Formats: sequence, structure tokens, C-alpha cells
Amino acid sequence: MGFASLTAQRAFELYFLETRAKLLDLAALLDRFERSADADQLTNDPRWQQIRQALNVLNSDSLDKAEQIQMIFSQPYDPEWPRPQPRF
Repeated sequence: MGFASLTAQRAFELYFLETRAKLLDLAALLDRFERSADADQLTNDPRWQQIRQALNVLNSDSLDKAEQIQMIFSQPYDPEWPRPQPRF
């Protein structure tokens, strides 16, 4: 059975516990970061800003959350990147 043939209710039933566990893991990590003595230093860290952006995407009604979050953590394309060379 592919994802396209799953009803929303069935997918929810199948993945609820996994989703719940991942959310709890994420919440625990965020708590750990935010309760640290130097938590205020995170506000200037670009990675922390990316995490906050990703959380906003998760909280949105968007249908392409995975793509948006991938783009948040991706480097913009640079046409000057060196091309891979074949190995001999």
C-alpha cells in the first residue's frame, strides 16, 4: 500500500505514535538548549535561527513543509562550485 492510497485517518493511525515520539524528542532538545546558562547566545547563531524558521514552517498550514525545511537548511546554489572529477 503506497502513501497515495492511504486515507488521512489511516495514515494518522499508523504514524501517530512515531510522530508523538519525535515531537517529544524535539521538545526535550529545545528545552535543553533554552535552559542552558548561556541560552541567550543562541539568538545570534544562524543555525538557531534556521531551527526557529523550521518550527514556524511546521506550525504553518503549508502542504510542502518538508521541501521548505530542506531549503532552510540548504546552501544556495553557486554556479562556481567545482564540478566533480572522475576517479581513476
